[in-house]
Amino acid sequence: MTNPDEPSSAARAEKHPHWRIEGIAYDAIDHSRVAGDELLFYLLASASFVESGSDTYTRNLVTHFADQPEMGQWLLAHWEPEELQHGRALGRYVQAVWPQFPWQVAYDNFMAEYARLCTVEALLAGALEMAARCVVEMGTSTYYQALRMLAERADEPVLTGLLERIRADEVGHYKRFLAYFKTLKASQPVSRWRVARALGARLKELRESDSDVALRHVWAYAHEKGAELFPNGVQPFDVLRQNLFEQVSQCLPIEQAVRMTLKPLMLPHRVESRLQTPLAWLGRRAMMA
Repeated sequence: MTNPDEPSSAARAEKHPHWRIEGIAYDAIDHSRVAGDELLFYLLASASFVESGSDTYTRNLVTHFADQPEMGQWLLAHWEPEELQHGRALGRYVQAVWPQFPWQVAYDNFMAEYARLCTVEALLAGALEMAARCVVEMGTSTYYQALRMLAERADEPVLTGLLERIRADEVGHYKRFLAYFKTLKASQPVSRWRVARALGARLKELRESDSDVALRHVWAYAHEKGAELFPNGVQPFDVLRQNLFEQVSQCLPIEQAVRMTLKPLMLPHRVESRLQTPLAWLGRRAMMA
């Protein structure tokens, strides 16, 4: 039962306000450090598409968990606004550095496809969907950590600061979904085997995910601009996709990803600790395959 004397989540958020896009110093971007970086362009643009379309997925989750009003309130009041702000912030950065890229037109075409793929029917039942959401949030938080490491090579402070803010948000989202998973599991028990299967299924989807759809649409419109964006033109899509995968994989914090993925299994601490090293090794092998 909620303690009536305890501040609500909304009150706590007001006391400790979340970062705002207005606080990002876009006019201080050092364009010379990033404008020629094709890798960063594709990673940032595709991420901005996915984040900007998150309200579609939010509506699906709210509908799916209509019997969980507290969860629905958090999704609408916190998760969705934060995810959409990620999209706006990244999109604004892309448009500031690469103004030749028709961001809005490319995004609209992405959404026409993405909206058809993002359905309530694709969600799992109860606690299993929350376990699967933990995998997704693990993926986004570690992805932004890897992206921040790649951005550090360009040494552009506005970008690295923005990516760190987004990464911290995604870690917070992971923790909230993990808490909801535990709450749902307590009232609607599911076996550890079923949770493991849900985690495995969502892990398999990560590479063939909405980010891949976004990348195809970014590439299609970047390809039309060719040398306007980059002096050497645009790589073939399959080559680009593989190059991006390899670069990001090298920077992914595999050990952290393993720890976050194992949490919904609620294993004894000793067992969880013993599994982390061999699973991290397998993860690296899978990345190199």
